[in-house]
Amino acid sequence: MLRITAFVLLGIGVSFVSADIGPIIKELKVKTDLQYVIIDILNHIARKEDVSCVAAFTDTVYLNVFEGGLFKKTFPMAFVTIVVEEREDLLSPNFHTLESIREAKKDGCNVYLIILANGLQATRLLTFGDRYRLLDTRAMYIMLHDIRLFHSDFHYLWKRIVNVIFIKHHKKVIGKFKSKAWFDLTTIPFPNPIKEVFISQRVDIWRNGRFHYGRNLFVDKTSNLNGEILNVVYLEHVPSVTVVKTNETNKISGVEVEILNTLSQKMNFKPKLYQAIHADFHKWGEKLANGSFSGLLGEIVNGKADLALANLQYTPYHLDLTDLSIPYTSQCWTFLTPEALTDNSWKTLILPFKLYMWIAVLLVLLVTGSIFFGLAYYYLDLLDFKEQSRNLQNKENFSEKSPHVINGHAKPVGLYLFGEITNSILYTYGMLLVVSLPKLPTGWSIRLLTGWYWLYCILLVVSYRASMTAILANPAPRVTIDTLKELVDSKLPCGGWGSETKNFFQQSLDEKGQKIGEKFESINDPDEAAERIAQGVFAYYDSANFLKYLSVKRRNVNMHIQDDNSTMNGTGMVNRTGMERSLHIMSDCVVNTPISIGFHKNSPLKPLADIYLRRIVEVGLVEKWLNDAMYKIRSLDTSEEEIKALINLKKLYCAFIALAIGYSLSLLCLIGEFIHWNCIVKRDPQFDKYFLDEYYKTKNKKH
Repeated sequence: MLRITAFVLLGIGVSFVSADIGPIIKELKVKTDLQYVIIDILNHIARKEDVSCVAAFTDTVYLNVFEGGLFKKTFPMAFVTIVVEEREDLLSPNFHTLESIREAKKDGCNVYLIILANGLQATRLLTFGDRYRLLDTRAMYIMLHDIRLFHSDFHYLWKRIVNVIFIKHHKKVIGKFKSKAWFDLTTIPFPNPIKEVFISQRVDIWRNGRFHYGRNLFVDKTSNLNGEILNVVYLEHVPSVTVVKTNETNKISGVEVEILNTLSQKMNFKPKLYQAIHADFHKWGEKLANGSFSGLLGEIVNGKADLALANLQYTPYHLDLTDLSIPYTSQCWTFLTPEALTDNSWKTLILPFKLYMWIAVLLVLLVTGSIFFGLAYYYLDLLDFKEQSRNLQNKENFSEKSPHVINGHAKPVGLYLFGEITNSILYTYGMLLVVSLPKLPTGWSIRLLTGWYWLYCILLVVSYRASMTAILANPAPRVTIDTLKELVDSKLPCGGWGSETKNFFQQSLDEKGQKIGEKFESINDPDEAAERIAQGVFAYYDSANFLKYLSVKRRNVNMHIQDDNSTMNGTGMVNRTGMERSLHIMSDCVVNTPISIGFHKNSPLKPLADIYLRRIVEVGLVEKWLNDAMYKIRSLDTSEEEIKALINLKKLYCAFIALAIGYSLSLLCLIGEFIHWNCIVKRDPQFDKYFLDEYYKTKNKKH
């Protein structure tokens, strides 16, 4: 195999070593004319198009066509010339040929000149380049006409390579004189579909060193498809494609359907929408054991569909099988998880403050009560000292029967409130509950402390009441899963459609994603997934918009079932979903994925469709269509709890629980007093039930 690379700049040519063409071409005139027609075609392209480089494929038969005259007479352009052996199988080329093809692709060659004597070799080269995307099928091709190129097995190639010129040599004999050689230049009849027999379309005739018609050899065949019918396979996936089923037909709408209608108007084609076989089960489709694909991808890979509407993610997996348009939007892909209501009505009394706040309140209560007791004790001790000094002088004592006497001395009015530690704590607690004191305390220190403590109590009580009001008025809080870490910690089984989604998590660089992949399971029916989520035993992976549709759909179906049951029973509504969980969309996105429209592999429609699609996105039509598709779903997504955020008996369980705690403690105290009376007091030798006052007087004297 011989590889020759030549760069022709400013008219400076690089000559080639001439090869012996053998007995295959006996007329040198034909070879010379072929060189001339190639020169004219290349110059024609250079005048009308921007040629980055030319990738030329030839063999030893036609090698001398590429002599120095070809490069001297063409406009300055770069050539990458690849000479293949006659016996080389280009469906599996050798290393040097493969590297040369890759180099041509890397250089961005947009003109392919394929001059091979063996037409079968040319078809295998095109098949190899299309299969592995090593040839730019949207480039301009110049090839020798060969009947083997148009076999029915290769018709699919001419749906992808449409910018091609076939050169066919003719000679005309009149009498004993032969006319000069002339060449017929034909092309693919795109967009007209190829039937059972391939019939090329004439573009021009090259005769006597010039083109007969002077037409443009490479025109844009996709700008006007002349009302051709294109097969469009679709899969229902809200909001891209929405199907409203009626008795007779299905009404198809959605964002991608609107984009398709716009493209059909601008490119002048008629879309024929259809679904793949068993679309409800196969959906997007997967690779089967025999190497083929099922579902929607099978229609695209097999070339049966020209376009695909299915909310296709812009991923390497899809790009390898199909051509994807530029992304028209980006979607958040996350999980639909079960949520649970937290029945915390029994602890509503403690909900207004957090744990540390309650600890602070309790400490302030104990510290303040102790300070009140300390001040009162100090004041009483001071009075006792004064009375003792006075008694030494006057030798007078106060009556012990006075109710306000401590250590034989009369208590000042109001000071008895804090004279004992238990009373001090109780009255301090009473002020915290905004209960006024029965007497104004004696002593300026206690009075000042009481005033400032009242200010503290007012601020604390107002805050508590406001928080309590908000808790009672708002809906009950829900326990939800909003992060990938929470989903992993929940131990819930996860699932979604297709093995590729499972591989996405298993190949994730994130440890949490890998854990999701370990327990990820494939599930084809989203309604079945929603049923399992409602039971609280599953989490489903899909786009956030589709998950919103799925949750609203299930809620409305359950509401209709409840209404039907209510009508049938006539007495009340049967709550079928009473034990079911509500569906919650995880707020954190696992990944934001671009979404595109699909074309069959190496589709010639993609470049122009991308231009129109970019304009559609820029003017805001996609956003408008997305809002239209989701408007009805969002309007139905109303929270029943938000509408009925009222105080009910359930929210006041805390009051009855507090009362029950009081009853229980009182009962325990009563039982304790009863046990103390019967087991201790009655068994005392000095106990006499007829003289209880004498008994307690004796007991108090001992203490």
